[in-house]
Amino acid sequence: MLRVATYNIHKGVQGLGPTRRLEIHNLGLAVEQLDADIVCLQEVRKMNRREAQYFERWPAVGQAEYLAPEGYEAVYRTNAVTKDGEHGNALLSRWPVRDVKHLDVSDHRFEQRGLLHAEVEFHGRAVHTVVVHLGLIAGSRVRQIQQLHQFIEREVPPGAPVVVAGDFNDWGNHIKRMLAGFGLHEYEGDRSSFTYPSRLPLAQLDHVYVRGLEPLSLVVPQGRIWWRMSDHLPLIAEFKL
Repeated sequence: MLRVATYNIHKGVQGLGPTRRLEIHNLGLAVEQLDADIVCLQEVRKMNRREAQYFERWPAVGQAEYLAPEGYEAVYRTNAVTKDGEHGNALLSRWPVRDVKHLDVSDHRFEQRGLLHAEVEFHGRAVHTVVVHLGLIAGSRVRQIQQLHQFIEREVPPGAPVVVAGDFNDWGNHIKRMLAGFGLHEYEGDRSSFTYPSRLPLAQLDHVYVRGLEPLSLVVPQGRIWWRMSDHLPLIAEFKL
């Protein structure tokens, strides 16, 4: 059984202005509790000079490395560069990572987006995992899914297991239908799979789609301890290879 989690961590900080609070230390404990073979993270900071000066306990290493539980391999690639630092997608794996690629799928100059691809060796078999964080504009998401499909066709051998996980920013079923046309499906849950906004979830923006794997279950942790750490709740999916 393969256990995959996806989590938009909101750059490790919650709140605005002088009332904002650092949650990266709590997120470190939370990621460990997910007990996933593969953890796909979005809005992960490599560095941020302003926040590092503001918070006394800002980690001395990048957030991906900081959040990786003991024994996990951390992979990070930058999607966006700002005047204070960089942030992007990350993958934490309990299993060996053999190959890593990154694709810039930015659709316009106001949103910097990318795909992180890692080949994870799970029980001796390659599982191609792609971490995504799609755009806020519907047309952008459609074009980014088309780029994702082209990337998988180009980089993943036919028949190899594929996991595509992350924040899809999709409030409807259009992306789900597009991915189904490419042979990617997810566990069909119910309202308990809503992940956003974390305090009062109204939609499932976070998904784990697969090809060549059998979906078994889907769980979204609930409660105050979770919604305090990010504006998204994590999502945990289990699959049979």
